[in-house]
Amino acid sequence: MNGERYFISDAYKEQSQVAKRFFAPSRTMARRMTWWGRLLALVTVSTVLTTSAYALSDDDQSNLQPITNVGGKELKFDWPMLRIGTAEYKEGPTGVTVFSFARPVLAAFDVRGEPATANTEWLRLGKDRATVNAVVLSGGSFYGLESTTAVATAMKDDHVRSGIIGDVAHTTGAIIYDLGDRRLNEIYPDKRLAQAAYRAAQEGVFRVGSAGAGRMAKTGGIFGLNAHSGQGGAYFEKGNLKIAAFTVNNALGTVTDRKGKITAGYFDPAWPKDMDTTTLLGLLRDKWVQGPAQTKPSGNTTISLVVVNQKLNFGDLQRLAIQVHTSMSRGLQPYATEYDGDVLFAVSTGEVDLPTDPKERQANITLLPIIASELMWDAVLSSVPEQPQLPKPVALTTPLPGNYAGTYKFSRFVTVEITARDGKLFAQATGERDAYTIGREKSVELVPVSETLDRFTIASATRYPLVLDFSSGTLVINPGNWAQFSTKQ
Repeated sequence: MNGERYFISDAYKEQSQVAKRFFAPSRTMARRMTWWGRLLALVTVSTVLTTSAYALSDDDQSNLQPITNVGGKELKFDWPMLRIGTAEYKEGPTGVTVFSFARPVLAAFDVRGEPATANTEWLRLGKDRATVNAVVLSGGSFYGLESTTAVATAMKDDHVRSGIIGDVAHTTGAIIYDLGDRRLNEIYPDKRLAQAAYRAAQEGVFRVGSAGAGRMAKTGGIFGLNAHSGQGGAYFEKGNLKIAAFTVNNALGTVTDRKGKITAGYFDPAWPKDMDTTTLLGLLRDKWVQGPAQTKPSGNTTISLVVVNQKLNFGDLQRLAIQVHTSMSRGLQPYATEYDGDVLFAVSTGEVDLPTDPKERQANITLLPIIASELMWDAVLSSVPEQPQLPKPVALTTPLPGNYAGTYKFSRFVTVEITARDGKLFAQATGERDAYTIGREKSVELVPVSETLDRFTIASATRYPLVLDFSSGTLVINPGNWAQFSTKQ
């Protein structure tokens, strides 16, 4: 709200100057200006101010309520050093995941592509000093980077850290892109959401699936699979060794299991039923032979974290980050493309010393990244939630209800117009952007997918699930886990 007041105040000042110039005319104009003319000018200025305030409040997030630690399935493990919290705005949906540590830890990171990160330069210095208090993964593209610094200020406000040198909170983090055609609004994880996630953190609990930073993630865009994705996690413990792998999977490539099979996505009806990743990659190669394949620019990023309890120096920790990150190309194919901005953080909590025997020590350092790499593949596989099914139309025996007709606003740039003609319903996007496969150029016919005639899909839909639900009195697109909400105008 403070930002809104600031902008409205600026608009008011600007309009006030216009009003002053208008109400201080030359003598000739003053003689000609009637009382009604002055009144009309005042109404005009007031209207401009009111319109400006409405347009700005349309993007205001101050009334959104953070929802913490919901969604997906729980991965539980015993590790007091590590606390994890998630928070989301269902109106996005979008979210943030905060990993905080009981005491400062040593961290390194590895980058592939064009990432967006916060407070990572310190990690490049190569110092064997444990300084990091939290790793923050967030949606919202660059706007979500606010989450990282918000967790640091929450630590200060809660008296977990102070402003004294050596005790200043150090948080680092990265974001995924979940805006654009992913959803019909531009709500982003802000300071309030990140601090809610931090304060709701639980010991040894991680939410797997469509939760936290992975709330609106997708994979497989390069093949048109467009599978819903999320965040994944896996845990390994043997003796005194603990390893945890976490990822927010938003890759352009597709999730591939250890047998080369595609785990999720909406196949082209012309593809064979046994289509696998190798065959799909072969099709891309064949397209290049016939003529370069065209790939639409998109925003994709997979951001990950591997945590070990063994005490490593910076060099060994950096090597761990590089090796685990490189291994992820097995589970995500292709990986680190031009349109991906992948980042992996590696953390050593320093709770367990390495063996003192040189041979055992070297064997440990060699095997640790191998185990962690396999664990990260498990995390990638777990990131894919159950996919919505393509709805099946129901037989229509009566004309469709005309009371669904109207204008439905999803955001300042996405509006859908529903019209009723000859007992049928049609949808067309009328704002600045399309509403998924509801375009602006022409209307599309809707067909019912429920006996109650309040849920519809597009008549021409053959691949991607798109459900329009009127049961709540307004229009909700894709009701359920990835719902997009509107207000009827």
